Amino acid sequence: MTVVRHDPVVDAMSWEAARRVAAGSVKPLGAVPVPAAEALGCRLAGPLRALVAVPGVDVSAMDGYAVAGDGPWRLVGRVLAGGRAHPGPLAAGEAVEIATGAPVPAGAVAVVPYERAVAGAGTVDGAVEPGRHIRRRGEDIPEGAVVLEAGAPVTPVALGLAAALGHDDLLVRPRPGVLVLITGDEVVHKGRPGVGRVRDAIGPFLPGLVEWAGGRVTDTVHLPDGPSALHAALSGRGADVVVVCGASSKGPADHLRGVLAALGADVLVDGVAVRPGHPQALARLPHGPLVAGLPGNPFAALGAALTLLAPALRGLTGTPETRETGTLSGDVRAHPRDTRLVPVRRTPEGAAPVGHDRPGSLWGAALADALAVVPPGWDGEPVELIELP
Repeated sequence: MTVVRHDPVVDAMSWEAARRVAAGSVKPLGAVPVPAAEALGCRLAGPLRALVAVPGVDVSAMDGYAVAGDGPWRLVGRVLAGGRAHPGPLAAGEAVEIATGAPVPAGAVAVVPYERAVAGAGTVDGAVEPGRHIRRRGEDIPEGAVVLEAGAPVTPVALGLAAALGHDDLLVRPRPGVLVLITGDEVVHKGRPGVGRVRDAIGPFLPGLVEWAGGRVTDTVHLPDGPSALHAALSGRGADVVVVCGASSKGPADHLRGVLAALGADVLVDGVAVRPGHPQALARLPHGPLVAGLPGNPFAALGAALTLLAPALRGLTGTPETRETGTLSGDVRAHPRDTRLVPVRRTPEGAAPVGHDRPGSLWGAALADALAVVPPGWDGEPVELIELP
């Protein structure tokens, strides 16, 4: 892939271009068969076919009597769901008592429900409608039918369907593994932060965001400031994507770009013209994994994760991109050069800004259900709305 490099200060990559680069930087992971119970949250790598018909044989749809010919009928047996089938076909004038889901004997023309039958000593009578209350083999799902196409998400209901159709394993694209690196000597991870310290607010939201985008966090590692620890962590193997939180700007404690250069990484995105979240980055390490560099400010990190990380994870899982647009209600000001990501709530009058959208605070994003993508020079036209996890 040809990558156009930009000076991160003078000519930062546009937000739209950065998102396209992130989505196009990967190919879907190879298909693997996994036990069905482990496939939840993955996407099918091939069509899901019915290994059996549903129902597998002609079965009763009601509790009552399976009858042959015209009534009255002589009772010759009973058939229960999961029990032994009635031996041989029914002759005209014969009936068996039958439970819902039980196999209907050959020769039966209908099932007469209890409430429409009159039972006597060894006989039964009632109104019969030929074919009524019998579910024929394959009536719901024929054997061999494709019930879900490749790319369909494996939901809890899809797992139930697969089990009903005889599947123990499913061919899926695995969820990409994500290693999270939290950097910063000033960052604390429990309790109230002291003077000069800040509580980590990025690490707690990343696992949910990664899962929402189709991946899974394999480990979260807390690193001190300095290039050596970051260099060692990025040299490891085992993850499809590494997320570095902090260390992505130009300050004295920001070592990500220097470490990437030392490792020989191919930098795909180096700064994005977006507010918040300008100092974000995307690179590929020589041994394969992507590195997504997120700013240290929590709301800026969220915006960067939705710009670079989520599209890359969807590309790895083969998830098609969907886009929503809407009108904005309320006072929104565009930036002359940069795209703005504005927390909004959808309302009947349009997407309303909720405020509280400074880079260091997640308050506005927590109140919102989407981020409005306000392009440079926006003048009231509909905008894209990015759903929040």
